[in-house]
Amino acid sequence: MGSEESELLLYYREQVLKTLDLERVDALRNNRDALLREVNDVIQHIANSNGQYIANRVSSHLCEQITDEINGYGPLRELMDDDTVSDILVNGPNSIFVERFGKLEAVDKHFINNEQLVDIARRLVAKVGRRIDDSQPLVDARLPDGSRLNVVIPPVALDGASISIRKFGKGKKTLANLIEFGSMNEMMANYLVIASRCRVNIIVSGGTGSGKTTLLNAMSQYIGEDERVLTLEDAAELRLQQPHVVRLETRMAGVENQGMVDMRRLVVNALRMRPDRIIVGECRGEEAFEMLQAMNTGHDGSMSTLHANSPRDALARLESMVMMSSAALPLSAIRRNIAAAVNIIVQVSRLPDGSRKVMNITEVMGMEGDNIILQDIFTFDASHERNEQGRIQGTFTSFGLLQRSAVYRQAMMHGLLEPLKRLFGSNMS
Repeated sequence: MGSEESELLLYYREQVLKTLDLERVDALRNNRDALLREVNDVIQHIANSNGQYIANRVSSHLCEQITDEINGYGPLRELMDDDTVSDILVNGPNSIFVERFGKLEAVDKHFINNEQLVDIARRLVAKVGRRIDDSQPLVDARLPDGSRLNVVIPPVALDGASISIRKFGKGKKTLANLIEFGSMNEMMANYLVIASRCRVNIIVSGGTGSGKTTLLNAMSQYIGEDERVLTLEDAAELRLQQPHVVRLETRMAGVENQGMVDMRRLVVNALRMRPDRIIVGECRGEEAFEMLQAMNTGHDGSMSTLHANSPRDALARLESMVMMSSAALPLSAIRRNIAAAVNIIVQVSRLPDGSRKVMNITEVMGMEGDNIILQDIFTFDASHERNEQGRIQGTFTSFGLLQRSAVYRQAMMHGLLEPLKRLFGSNMS
């Protein structure tokens, strides 16, 4: 955008926002075509009043820009509508990046200045009943479509306001889709289906953006329709199709710093709601203690995700999170709680080529002394070669299943032992 056109946009933006009837705008907010016509009429009126002539191309561009800003997203609207974009990252008015297919790339879009960027950030935050200003320069929230929003404004953000949007995927991926993408093989998918159906407790572990929630969504499709399931999340991303699902979401403090409901309080309350399974969207703090208690007190088949780089790291993270709670337990007692509660850890990773892989499916076998014993069921071993598309190659390896495992015992109780035996064949001991 040239400096002359930028100055023109800045002038008309200010005049249009002053002139528009706010009640009329609110009525047309969900009708973009009607709002475009309304903004165009105002622009033409301002131009005629000033004795100016605006070319149709310039007028159309002004209408698009101002309408998109009124609706909240400004220059980000096209990126929000682009299904290939999974993350939008704004680092000041002149620096916008997106993630496509696991790779970051810059896009040729800009805000007029930091004032416009901050105004749009305020509108986005206001959509979810929050506010952002100098006294509260950080906001983490969920947009109406389910996308995660994080906003940081000056003086905390030094180079202009920062906006991070993790978009809410419109399509629900299945285990079959993950096989097609190369995230796992068919044998691993069948094992996770049996594990989900026979109600073992599963932790999905991985880094940011590694596909933890996607995998949890895919596995949740195999929960029985006769079960009462409670989902607890910071941002509602789980989409269960079962008929008896109760969805709960944490709540940040309001404008007066009141009304906060954190994950620990949700977990405690969920235990009083007669759940068959509890699914915690992400376990990240002291609520881990209550979640483990739920897994240990008859809520078999519960699931959660957490951030960790390996199955062993996942156990260490759980230990650390339990220590954050008020329960003053010795480390040996915490480990025994974890070993009794968690049956399977599924480790997912985003590789350098942007692909997501299930790196490990590991079973917690119990305690030996003061240490938790882990047994790999499947692993992914990456090779040094890449295919023609530059994707990392490798092999999924099965190590078999021990008959003393929790999955074997639960499969026997739920009538799924024969499918499990067929799956592993002679590779079961």
